[in-house]
Amino acid sequence: MAELNTDDGGGKKGGKVRAKKANAKVDLTAMVDLAFLLITFFMLTTTLSKPQSMNLGLPDKDPSKDNVDMKVDENRTMTIMLGADNKLVYYVGLLATPIAGPKELPYGKDGIRKEILTRKKSVLEYTGNKDKGMIVIIKPSKKANYRNVIDILDEMAISDVPTYTIVNDFSPEEQKLLEGK
Repeated sequence: MAELNTDDGGGKKGGKVRAKKANAKVDLTAMVDLAFLLITFFMLTTTLSKPQSMNLGLPDKDPSKDNVDMKVDENRTMTIMLGADNKLVYYVGLLATPIAGPKELPYGKDGIRKEILTRKKSVLEYTGNKDKGMIVIIKPSKKANYRNVIDILDEMAISDVPTYTIVNDFSPEEQKLLEGK
């Protein structure tokens, strides 16, 4: 509780009469209790931030369906290879007979995103069907860093690419192209 101590301040024996000084002492125990109650209340009632994540559709591991080749029109495919030192190389179609590329591009809206959107538009004109959209094959090398993979997955989400996959096998020609030899 709050206390207020008072002293008579002297002046009993014929000296000067001085005004009485009051010494104030406030007990803050109740204030501390209230502060902890408020902190506890707000901690329990606020919503905690949810971690941001991207849903990845992974295939079922069915051994009977292993090594099944799927024929895809080469005009619909774009291969993006990620290398060391933020290197990104893309080509459209097959590497032996590319429709576009191979070309090195930077990350971001003026680089790979612009190319993906341009290619997506041309695939839509080519197929005339929204269900048969562009297919992107992402190939990160062993020297590619985690940030580059996340950046290219973000580009897929921003560009609204319907079908993309992450593959880790490189042909010798692709490896030479990525290393710049």
